Amino acid sequence: MQSTMFHLTTARFEVLSPNIQREIYQEYYRYVYPNIIYMVQDHATTEDIIQNAFMKIIRNVPQAESEAQLKGWMKVVVKNEIYNYFRKHKKNRNVIDSDSVYIKENAELATDSSALEDEIEIKLMAEELSSCLTELKPEYRALIELRWKQQLSYKEMAAELDTTEDKVKYKLYKAREAMKKHFAKRWGE
Repeated sequence: MQSTMFHLTTARFEVLSPNIQREIYQEYYRYVYPNIIYMVQDHATTEDIIQNAFMKIIRNVPQAESEAQLKGWMKVVVKNEIYNYFRKHKKNRNVIDSDSVYIKENAELATDSSALEDEIEIKLMAEELSSCLTELKPEYRALIELRWKQQLSYKEMAAELDTTEDKVKYKLYKAREAMKKHFAKRWGE
């Protein structure tokens, strides 16, 4: 069964009935929202990106032979819109709650001095890790988040990002290497 979005390939959006238009937009919204909110971490910005991408989509719908082809094209349009946002708003692109990814929140306070030293060192390293994440490319940061926060497999990540497992592995390797270099500079080998 084809989705309502596939109607975009058969008729101009403006000539469709208001109910069909609403269904198309709602289906599109549900399809792209999770990926966008994950990348930009802000609901209002996500809404803006969704709207801008949708306007581009309804103006330039290609003749797709299948729903998968249409959705793949939509993902590319949305991805480009996210990249455009990041290029325009570089100062805002590095806001990710990395501490909650790598350290256990609300950890018990240490009572003896060696445990206290370890906890302080862990907090300092977590701050450094957070700093390192903010300096990574958004693409690398997203891969790290998908792998360790959402605990996705390489195969799931490849499907989510519409790419191959080999590319995911390679880019994740590059992201880890960039983080290692940053960490080694500050904390030594």
